[in-house]
Amino acid sequence: MTMFLQFKSQVSQALTSALEANSLKITELSFEESIHADIASSVAFRLAPLCRKSPKDIAEMLAGSIELPEDGLIDRVETVGPYLNFFANPTFLDRTLSDIRAQGPNYGIRTGRGKVILEHTSANPNGPLHVGHIRNSIIGDTLARILKKAGYEVETQYYINDMGRQIAIVSWALGHFDFDTSKKSDHAIADIYIKANRVLNDEPDKVAEIDALMQRIEHGDPDVAERFKHAVDRAMEGIKHTLERLNVHHDSFAWESTYVRNSDVSTTIDRIKDTGRAVVDDGALMVDLTDYGFEKKLVIQRSDGTSLYTTRDLAYHLWKAGHCDRMIDVLGADHKLISGQLKAVLNALGENEPEIVIFEFVSLPEGSMSTRRGKFISTDELLDQIDTQALVEVEKRRPDTDDDFKRNVANFVGIGAVRYDVVKVSPEKSTIFDWREALDFEKQGAPFIQYSHARAYSIMANAEESGINPAALEHDISVLVEDQEIELIKNLARFPAVIDSAASDLKPHHLATYARELADSFNQFYRYVPVLNAEAPLRDSRLVLVDSARIVLAIVLDTLGIYAPKNM
Repeated sequence: MTMFLQFKSQVSQALTSALEANSLKITELSFEESIHADIASSVAFRLAPLCRKSPKDIAEMLAGSIELPEDGLIDRVETVGPYLNFFANPTFLDRTLSDIRAQGPNYGIRTGRGKVILEHTSANPNGPLHVGHIRNSIIGDTLARILKKAGYEVETQYYINDMGRQIAIVSWALGHFDFDTSKKSDHAIADIYIKANRVLNDEPDKVAEIDALMQRIEHGDPDVAERFKHAVDRAMEGIKHTLERLNVHHDSFAWESTYVRNSDVSTTIDRIKDTGRAVVDDGALMVDLTDYGFEKKLVIQRSDGTSLYTTRDLAYHLWKAGHCDRMIDVLGADHKLISGQLKAVLNALGENEPEIVIFEFVSLPEGSMSTRRGKFISTDELLDQIDTQALVEVEKRRPDTDDDFKRNVANFVGIGAVRYDVVKVSPEKSTIFDWREALDFEKQGAPFIQYSHARAYSIMANAEESGINPAALEHDISVLVEDQEIELIKNLARFPAVIDSAASDLKPHHLATYARELADSFNQFYRYVPVLNAEAPLRDSRLVLVDSARIVLAIVLDTLGIYAPKNM
C-alpha cells in the first residue's frame, strides 16, 4: 500500500476509534480533499442530528479523543469549525520519496483486481471517425490506462457493426460505384455511402435490394457475408489508422455477426421468452420492461424474423458477462435510453450489468474550421489542422532548431493537446474543443504539463553532466523545509489515490485535473527553490525531489496517453 493510502488508513482508524470512544457509530467518515489539510473529514455534519450538538462542538469533541499512532504517519489533527483536518508528518514525506525512487515507473501501480472488458468507440464502419467520436475514443482509452494502473487486467474492445442497414448500403454501393483508391479508405467508403443514399432516396424501388441483403446476411448467406466483410474491412482500415494517430489502441475487435452465426442471438431470444416478458405486437417480438420504468417496449425481433442491433448487442453483453469481472461501455448521450433498456434485460435474465459511462458531445467553435460544403468534420481533418497549428507554435518558440525536431514536437504537442482538452472535462458535461486554447503554452493544458516533465528531465541531465550520479543520490527529509518542497512531495504522494478514485468512479477527468495541479506544483517549486546552485547536501535532496517529480509526471502523462518529452 502506498504512503497516501497508508496515511488515509491510519486517519480512518484513528477517527473510528475516537467515534467508538464517544459511543458513536457511523459508516461514512466523510473524507474529502481540502486546501487546508492533507485529509479533511466533515463527519461532524452527519453526526449533528444524532448528537443534537453543533457540528463545531462535535468536531472538537472528536479531536480531543483522537490518539495518534506511535511511529505512524499522522503529524496532528486540527479543527476548523466543523471540519477535522489531518496532517501528515515528515516520515510520510520521507517514505514517499523513497517509494517513488525505488519503484520508478511502477510507482502507485496495483495488481490482482480482476478482469475488465471495456468497450469504446465502436463507430459504424460506413465512413471516417468524425469530431463527435473522439470523446468516446479518448475517454475509453484513458479509462483503460487508469484501470490498468489501478490493478485490473483490461481488454479494450471495438464492437463492429457489420450487419446493420448502413453496412448493407455500403456493400451495395461497392457494387454500383467506383471506389476512389487514391483516398484514405474510410473516406472513400463515406463517398460511395453518400452516393448510394442519394440514389436510394431518388429511386425507392431499389430499397428492396437493401432489404434482400439484410435477409440474406441474417440467414448466413456466405456470399453476402463476404461482401459485407470486404466493405467493413475497408472502412476499418482507415478508422484504425485514425485511432493510431490519436494514440488509441484496441486489444480486440468483436464482430456483431459472430453472435448470429454462433446461435448466441437465438439463444438470447429464447432466454428472454423464458422470462415471460416477451410479447408479440404486429408480428414483432418485444420485451415488456414497464416494471423497470420503461413505458416503451423493446423490439428484439422484426416481423420478418430478423434480429435487431439491440438483440445482437444483448448477445454480445451476455458473452462479455461470462468473460470478465467488470464490463464497461463508453456511450454517447443519445444511447441513454437503449443502454438503460439493455441493463434492464440483463438484470431480468439474472446476469451482470455493464457499467455505463455516458458522455455528452464535443463540438468545435463556430467558424474554427471549414466544413467543406456542410459535411461533417472528420477527425483526420481536425488532426491535420492541429498538427499545422502546433508546428506554427513550435516555430515561434524554437526557431533555432531543425525541421525534424520541430515536426516531432508539433506532433506530440498536438496529439497531447487534443487528448488532454477532451478528457479534462467530466464526461457528463458537454464541451467545446478549441485548438487555440488547447495549444496555448501559457495555459495549464497538455503543453504546460509536457514542458514540466521536459524541465525536470533537463535538470537531471544537467546534474549528470556536472558529474553527479542520479542513481547514487540520497535525500535528507529534514532539509526540505520550504513550502514549495513540502507541497510538491504531498502532491506526488496523492497519485495512487487519484488513480484509485478515477478507476472506481470511472472519471478520467480526475487524473487530468491532478496532472495540471502536479505540473503547477513542480513549476512553483522550480521558480522559487534553487536546485543545482544549492549547497551539496541540500542540492542532493532537491535533486531527489526533482527526479521524483520527473518519474510521476512521466507516469501521469503516459496514463493520459500523452507523450512525456525529454526536450521541447
